[in-house]
Amino acid sequence: MILSSQSFADAAREMGDMLALSDADRAEVNDVLKEAYQPPVRPELIEARIREVKGAGVPCAVSTVPARARERAELVQAAGADVYVVQGTVLTARHRSRSYHQLSFEELCRALVIPVVVGNCVQYDTALDLMDTGVAGVLVGVGPGAACTTRGVLGVGVPQVTATCDVAAARDEHQRRTGRRVAVITDGGMRVGGDVCKAFAAGADAVMIGSPLAGASESASRGCNWGMATPDPNLPRGTRIQVGVRATLQEILVGPARVDDGTQNFAGALRSSLGVCGAADVREFQQVEMVIAPQITSEGKVLQRSQHVGMGR
Repeated sequence: MILSSQSFADAAREMGDMLALSDADRAEVNDVLKEAYQPPVRPELIEARIREVKGAGVPCAVSTVPARARERAELVQAAGADVYVVQGTVLTARHRSRSYHQLSFEELCRALVIPVVVGNCVQYDTALDLMDTGVAGVLVGVGPGAACTTRGVLGVGVPQVTATCDVAAARDEHQRRTGRRVAVITDGGMRVGGDVCKAFAAGADAVMIGSPLAGASESASRGCNWGMATPDPNLPRGTRIQVGVRATLQEILVGPARVDDGTQNFAGALRSSLGVCGAADVREFQQVEMVIAPQITSEGKVLQRSQHVGMGR
């Protein structure tokens, strides 16, 4: 389970905000998001939620913005988190800011025992710079998520397959030079099993999944996904989409599938795709030949268009 630092904003009102986000109409949802994330993040609530997740006996990854990564690092580790994720819209080892001291990923990785995962990035040189700092994983993607409106608001986005190929090439070069393999995690745009398979074929070691899991019967979001929430009062990005409650978490991830549209049994789809391409394992699958035909404007946006929200208005 991944906990975003924004989700700790006001624990006393958390469940009420979650229900409001699910129930708000399209004209209200951005205002609800802004209000939900307005209170400052309280460190004691971060610790409490990590211990709650760990108490359930499952791994816990905690996500934070770069500006607060260093100050929260020791607290997150001491509370028992398994992975520390530093995530921004785009991230670089050479980041410059006038509002806060530049985060050093080298210092952060040395200060923590738990692995550090950073992102997002989409380009070879940027990924290689990040990997050289000692991080354990790199998130790949800008704009492809089903609920993300970065492409429409900022005009910034890269097709996931080409982005994954470039970052995977950086991983291979880094491993050749250092002997250390950094995980490449394709983040966003995963709708069906075929998307997951193509991400691995492009070189991914893992994928970040949002909307399909929001449609699990166990999800607290009740069939909604608001993805990357950047509720800036002047320039909000990210919208809420309704994916519906479609299946159990087990059916979505490992089956058995009850439908034939690729929305269930992602693991089975990946195994079958490996077999079709003649790959014995994921490492071999990452070397298959691909023909790339990007669809930047439509990638991951089917639900936005059909529901006339976000970039589909």
